[in-house]
Amino acid sequence: MRRLVTATLCLAACAMASDVPGISIRGTLTHSPGKQPALDPGNHKPIYLKGDHDTMEVLNDDRLAGADFEAIGHFTEPDRFTIEPITSKSMFVHKDGKRLMITYWCDICYIRTYSPGKCVCCQKNTDLDLRDRDEP
Repeated sequence: MRRLVTATLCLAACAMASDVPGISIRGTLTHSPGKQPALDPGNHKPIYLKGDHDTMEVLNDDRLAGADFEAIGHFTEPDRFTIEPITSKSMFVHKDGKRLMITYWCDICYIRTYSPGKCVCCQKNTDLDLRDRDEP
């Protein structure tokens, strides 16, 4: 019986650990010579970034190149960082002392998305729209 309780507690601890939020890293968004998105935290030792498809679309958006960028996720190696899925809103730009969410906006259809591309309605390229978290 004691083993069963111990095993149950271990499984519960593992389940809770999987819900632990990721860590935050911040630096200048750049690209390696091979076009791999990277973050320069200021020491000229790049941290290579990866994530799901939509996250990679954001990381490769030329409009964000050189931005003061923050990502939430976890290290897979000392120089490799995986960003949380796009649905967790884990990428930000810091500008004028504010932490801004990265969003994309179609000013024709009034549709907001979280990765760049064409509007699902009119097919216009969406505009980068950095927003305060408190804005609607």
